Order: sequence, then C-alpha cells, then structure tokens
Amino acid sequence: MFPKFERKPFPMSLLAVLLPVAAVLLLAYRVYGAILARLFRLDAAATTPAVALRDDVDDEPIPPGLLLGQHFSAIAAAGPIVGPILAGVAFGWAPALAWILLGSIFIGGVHDFAALVASVRHKARSIAEVVRDHMSRRSYVLFLAFVWIALVYIIVAFTDITASSFVGTQVLENGAGVSGGGIASSSLLYLILPLVMGVSMRYLKMPIWLATVIFVPLVGFAIWVGQHIPFDLASALGASDATAQKIWGVLLLAYCLVAAMAPMWLLLQPRGHLGGCFLYVALFGAAIGLILSDKLVAGDSQIRYPAFTAWTAKSGSLVPMLFITIACGACSGFHSLIASGTTSKQLKNELDARPIGYGTMLLEALVATVSLCCVMVLPAGDPQTTQPPNFVYALGMGRFLEILGVPTALGVSFALMAFTTFVYDTLDVCTRLGRYIIQELTGLSGKAGAWLGTGLTAGAPLFFLLRPHLDAAGNPVPAWKTFWNLFGASNQLLAALTLLGITVWLWRTRREAWVWYVTGLPTLFMYVMSTWALVSLTLPRFRSENGWTMPADPVPWAGVVLLVLAGVMLVEAIRAILGNSMPPQRASAAGLPAAGAAG
Repeated sequence: MFPKFERKPFPMSLLAVLLPVAAVLLLAYRVYGAILARLFRLDAAATTPAVALRDDVDDEPIPPGLLLGQHFSAIAAAGPIVGPILAGVAFGWAPALAWILLGSIFIGGVHDFAALVASVRHKARSIAEVVRDHMSRRSYVLFLAFVWIALVYIIVAFTDITASSFVGTQVLENGAGVSGGGIASSSLLYLILPLVMGVSMRYLKMPIWLATVIFVPLVGFAIWVGQHIPFDLASALGASDATAQKIWGVLLLAYCLVAAMAPMWLLLQPRGHLGGCFLYVALFGAAIGLILSDKLVAGDSQIRYPAFTAWTAKSGSLVPMLFITIACGACSGFHSLIASGTTSKQLKNELDARPIGYGTMLLEALVATVSLCCVMVLPAGDPQTTQPPNFVYALGMGRFLEILGVPTALGVSFALMAFTTFVYDTLDVCTRLGRYIIQELTGLSGKAGAWLGTGLTAGAPLFFLLRPHLDAAGNPVPAWKTFWNLFGASNQLLAALTLLGITVWLWRTRREAWVWYVTGLPTLFMYVMSTWALVSLTLPRFRSENGWTMPADPVPWAGVVLLVLAGVMLVEAIRAILGNSMPPQRASAAGLPAAGAAG
C-alpha cells in the first residue's frame, strides 16, 4: 500500500515567468530576426514605395520610431489582452504562454515581417494584390471578399467589448469605484488630442519630440480628469446599461465612418504615435510594478492560477480552440492588412522592416504575457475570472501599478483607457481597409466610392451589433462573446491565407528549400487549426434536436462562405505552385531574382 501524497501548488513568482519570456523574445529578435532579414535580402540602398510614390496623402515616408509606434498601436488593439485572458482562464496559463511564445517567434512574427516586405517589394500594394500577381485574378477577388468579412467580425467584436467599458461602475476591493462614464469622458478627450497634435505638427511645424513631451502627459491628464467629469449615457437618457452599451456601439461605428475618411496626418499618424507611447508606458509600468511587488510585498506576485485546468472547456477542446482564442499576441491575420495597407506606404528604409514587422510582433507577445499575468495571480474559481476580459486586465494592471503608489482606481482607469486606446486604432484602420476593398471590388472611385465603401463596412457591423444574441439555452449574451471565437477563427484563417500567398510568391521567385520551412510549415499549421476551429464553430449551428436545419442566423452562413473561399484559395495556390515559375521580368518587378538566379 503506497502512501498518498497531497498535491500542493508549487509557489512561483510572476517574475520567474515574465523575465525569461522577455529574454527569449529579445534573443529571437536578435537571432531569428537577423536570419529573416538575410533570407528576404533587405537592402538599405533600395528605394521604398513611400519615397518613390510619395504623395503625402497615402504614401509618405516617416521616421522609423514614429512608424514603429503607429504600427505597434494598430496591430496590438484588444487582441493581446482579451485572447490570453480567455484562454488562460479556460485552459490554464501554461498552454497559453507556450502558444504566445512559439507562435509569435516562428509564425506570427514571420507572417507580419513577410507581409510587410512582400508589400514593399510590390510597390506598397496589398497582400491581395500580391496574390493576384502570383496566383490568379480569381484568387484576388476571393481574398478580398474573405478579408472584408473578417474585418466585419473584427469591428463587431471590438466595438461591443469597448462599449462595455463605457457603462456601469466597477467596484474595487477597497470600495472605490471606477465609472464607465468616466472612461467614456477620458476616451472622448483622448480623441481630441491627436487632432490637435496632427494640426500642430503639420501647420506649426512642431517637432515630434516636442509633440511627444506635450501630448503624452495630456493623455495621462485625460485619464485622471475623466473620472471627475463622467459622461454617463445611461443616466442622461434614463436607459439601462445594456441599452446605453448599444448606443455607445452605434456612436463608435459613427466614429469609424468619419475617422476612416480623415487624412492620415490628421488622425491616424498622431493617434498611432500616442497609442504606441501609451503601450510602452503600460508595459513599463506593469513590469516595474511586478518587480517591486515581488521584492517588497512577499507573495503578492505569486502565481496562484493552475498551469493547466482541463483539455475541454466551454469554448471547446484545447486543440484547436487555443490557437484561435489567442490570435493577436501569437499570430494574427489582421496584422498583414496593417502591414500591407498602411505601414508599407510609410516605410522609409527596407532595413526598418525588421524592427517594425518582426520586432513589434514580439513586443505584442510581451503585452499578451502581461495580460496573462492578470489571470495567473488569481486563485482558481476567483469571481474575477468570470468578468469580461477587459475588466480582468484592468484589475490586474491596477494591482501591479498600486505598488508604484498609483491609486487603484486610477490604475484601473489607466488600464481601461489603454484598452480603449488600442481599439480605436483597430476600428479606424479596419474601416479604412474595408473602404479600400469595397472600392476595389466595385470599381467605384472618388468621394462616392469612398463613402459607399466606408458606409458598408461600418453598416454591416451595425446590423450584427443591434440584433439580439442568445446562447444555446436562449439566454442573452454580449455580441463580443458571440463573435470572439468566430473572429479568432476567421482571423487565423486569414493569417493562413496570407502565409499561403507569401509562400507562393517566394517559391515562384526563389525556388529555395528554406521557403517551405520558414513560411510553408506555418501556413500548414495555421490552415489546419483555423479550418478545424471554423468547422467546429459553424457545423453545430446547422444541427438541432430534430437533425439538420437551415438557421435564420446569418453568422453560421458567413462561416460557410469563409470555408468555401478558403478551400478555393487553397486549390488556386496549389495550381500556382505546380505551375511554371514566374518569368524573369515579373520576378525583377517583384524585387527578387528569378528562379535559378544566384542567391
């Protein structure tokens, strides 16, 4: 008879996880990032499209530091916060952390970097146009349609979860409250600051360093003053929080409609810089808070949440759901749209593609790890784990910042405002990219085409946002919960299709074995996991107690459309790979030597 041993959790500090993760990411940038730069033959002497095609509207070379912050802010959004928290609660922090690390280094970072370089080598055109050049016109149209549907999913999920931050009051453990109306006020003030900054830089010729010194502290002031002048929409209209959240969603989509039409210098560039600085402050503040809490408050930064909870959760089995729940922070197809949609048009030097394309993905993995830490400090079964992920993040950040002397309420407000800041960039860029796609598909240009494209891209999410969403038992659920896994699956399938197009481009122009290892294997992995997840999410919607059914809900039908588009794209890619290599003149135009040329 063997004695029974009681299993007790092994005490471990968050620093024992966070510091090695930071070291591994830095090493990956230095080693694998350098390998990628050599394989893709980055050339400091090459003239980038931002320089060659400069028009100061869409194409405009800007300093790499400014572009890095803008790109980082645009790709980060809410993804590296929401995804890691949902996955950490569902499956435990160890699987989530493993996917963040391996995914960002070998899949997500490669995806972002390659998408940026591919766009630059094709005159700053989109990944869809790269697909057209190297696959077929049919593939191009299918890719655009797929991207537009994925953008709608992104806008719905991020709009609803951001609107939830603007209502109600979050009561903290010390009894203090954080008003959603206060977050709304801070958010509105934040939107004014980049407008003033953009005008100051363009017409008053204010240097970027001075603008940073002036406007970044003003963002901090906006966070503080917002709680003192709350804009409580529910009280103002005499409505419930749920109704107020719907109204905020409509207002956010109206913002998208206007912001997507604004010149890049007026809103996108200055807000991207402020958002990037905000991200750096959030990362730095959390890291210092973690270090000091570990040194000064014994046990305060100890990991309490289980490393592994279960193979199957409410959202499904760990494989494949882990790989779509955590998108941003590990790998995200949305990043390719940013890289090839706006960033490539502002890249001043090819060598900057390494820190901006690959480096920012690794920074985002660090943001995802910090978000995961907000779960790791909670004991299993803590009521906080059932809250929306933006509040889990805010409460965790408030705890980390409190050790620096920041009042908990202000720290939570800072985190919620940071969350909102990230999302603004995403909503703006998604709507702008959706406009480009509609204009390309319809052939409409000018003001009429621009307003039509923007209206459709913002209008489709409005339809999904306002309709009721119910779970299997008929209970109402937030729109973001309905769309998060669908967004994740479509987003990861978009990453697979982007990697597929890049692999075809590289193979047809290089014919070198490394292509299959560097981009081919990530393509295969993302394709399998995302289609598996999308089928598992879509198929049950066509089943009922009486057998097969035709659902009235348009969401599962959109999933079917995405699967069909992805299947046809795969066939087109195989045909292109098995076909003849690109003619030398087209390979030259693409910025790479033709097949068989000396490397």
